[in-house]
Amino acid sequence: MSSLDELQALLGQPARPQPHPDDWFEVERHLGTALPADFKVFLDAFGSGVISGELVVFHPRGSSPLLDRMRKTHRMCTERRDMALSRGEVEQMPYPFHPEPGGLISWGYDYSGDEHFFLPCGPDPEQWKIVTMLHEEGCETFDGPFSSFVLAFVRRLLDVDQYHGIEPEALEFLEPEDLAELVAAGEIGPVRPSFEPF
Repeated sequence: MSSLDELQALLGQPARPQPHPDDWFEVERHLGTALPADFKVFLDAFGSGVISGELVVFHPRGSSPLLDRMRKTHRMCTERRDMALSRGEVEQMPYPFHPEPGGLISWGYDYSGDEHFFLPCGPDPEQWKIVTMLHEEGCETFDGPFSSFVLAFVRRLLDVDQYHGIEPEALEFLEPEDLAELVAAGEIGPVRPSFEPF
């Protein structure tokens, strides 16, 4: 089973109509390259939305079109990188952003404040890596396709302990019934795999 199949099995069957064949044309024309197939297949199936209440992704059509967000993110990140470089802080933002050659290509963000990009490290989009900018304090690189990255992201949220999300100091003041109620309400603990369209 591919990582895309596993991801779709975890998130459930999407209720999105068939994509229009031209949905990706304008985005890919702007980028001057195709995007990874598993990214497009996932977004065509699910659309724009939030994965597991944390990871936000954008389709070319909808209330927050992907291309608009890409342009804004690339412009903002390029300005921040220019400022970091002028201060000699190359390690915080080691990659350029599109439209610079080999520049990172924005595809989403998470509610922890991290931005997620494709690293076009070769002519074949199926070989691209994922780069996560961690609150502008450096980058992490994931050596795999979009669907494997998202699957790992979803599993990481599912794998936390039952009291994840609550301050350790608060634990001593809460009764076991209160903690059980917070877990049951999904306010703390593991995050069930889900997709919420917007």
